[in-house]
Amino acid sequence: MSGAMIFIEDDLEISDFQVSVLAGILNICALFGSLIAGKISDYIGRRYTIVVASIIFLIGSVLMGWGPNYAVLLAGRCTAGVGVGFALMIAPVYTAEISPAGHRGALTSLPDVAISFGILIGYVSNYFFGKLSLKLGWRLMLGIAALPSLALAIGILKMPESPRWLAFQGRLAESKKMLLKVSQSEKEAEMRFRDIKIAAGIDENCTDDVVKISKTSKNEQVWKELFLKPTPAVRRILFTAIGLHFFDHATGIEAVLLFGPRIFKKAGVHKKSKLLLATVGTGITKTVFIFIATFLIDKRGRRPLLLISAVGMVSALGVVATALTIAEQHDEPLWALVVSLVAVYTFVAFFSMGMGPIAWIYLSEMFPLRVRGLGVGIGVAVNRLMNATVSISFISLTKALTIGGAFFLYCGFGLLSLLFIYFCMPETKGKTLEEIEDLFSKKKKNVDAEAMQPNPTQTNRQS
Repeated sequence: MSGAMIFIEDDLEISDFQVSVLAGILNICALFGSLIAGKISDYIGRRYTIVVASIIFLIGSVLMGWGPNYAVLLAGRCTAGVGVGFALMIAPVYTAEISPAGHRGALTSLPDVAISFGILIGYVSNYFFGKLSLKLGWRLMLGIAALPSLALAIGILKMPESPRWLAFQGRLAESKKMLLKVSQSEKEAEMRFRDIKIAAGIDENCTDDVVKISKTSKNEQVWKELFLKPTPAVRRILFTAIGLHFFDHATGIEAVLLFGPRIFKKAGVHKKSKLLLATVGTGITKTVFIFIATFLIDKRGRRPLLLISAVGMVSALGVVATALTIAEQHDEPLWALVVSLVAVYTFVAFFSMGMGPIAWIYLSEMFPLRVRGLGVGIGVAVNRLMNATVSISFISLTKALTIGGAFFLYCGFGLLSLLFIYFCMPETKGKTLEEIEDLFSKKKKNVDAEAMQPNPTQTNRQS
């Protein structure tokens, strides 16, 4: 959509307000999609929820690729948004629930790696499709997404169902069978199976293949435990999830990814082909640094990377804001253009090595199993709400504050995010999903001290 909007404005002759709505409607619809997906994934399973997301993506892509007018294009964008909500909720949860603790960080970051790679492919395809006729080019940019949607719907059926979800349905024999497939040893599978049974409220010594779990009481308990009478640990987890995903987008990453051509135009790039090439640079930066992060998350930990990421983002945003302000006020000097480009890429790099992937890792691993579907859905909803807010407000914000002023505002939110991470985010590296609830029930100083100690479970596995 980033590149397509340049051509849609000319072809359909839409206003800046309509562009803002087109940009932001995806994330508003994703908000509802994420909340629906949380409940659906608890009923039909993680794997089939991904199939549903793929089908919704497919329908949305076909509508956008057809796009005879603004109304149909908007409907397709909204439909795709529901699919985004489904995917962003279910992909990290599914990955976290099948991953061993020692590799969970890297594996759970893979959906974000794939998203970044997809964005890069989108930017590159925009450059080539932009050479076609006005009416055909942007429609291919959006419609071609139907192909990977179809591939995902078919491919996911070959993957195992989440053993944690199976256990929560009382299907213990199937859960254990799946754990044997996704664990590194039979001993590890037994340990994970025991922890999962305890978390699901099943006697750890139970050997039945199937046990009965009351659906009604379970659903009532989820809402009660998450909102009405949460434990101190669950209350802190919910606060942390909401806060982290608020700051994930309040720092303006979506403005850069979606409105990159407008930003680079303000810096001094005017030719459409060069604007699209500049966005390719953004996609390459994002993909490379998220890929680097996957190798560091389980070695260096979540918290240190988040802190480094926040400091780098704040610094880069300050430079972007200053350079764009100078470019606007002094007839776009060449040095301001170069500094703006470098600073934007630096901001994307620091975001991608920390805040981007780790926000999703934390969200997928923080919530206890019994409230995970709904809890993650709420976190994704907050993420999409902030994403939509930034998307819809960016053009108006640049008109009210100037584009430099908008980035100074994002820089201020970056400073607040740094404080939030320092005081609220414990280290979860190496902890099993069942241990993390206890981690959030401890005070910060105890958490920091424990983070310096080796994880006994992980040590036993390694030995």
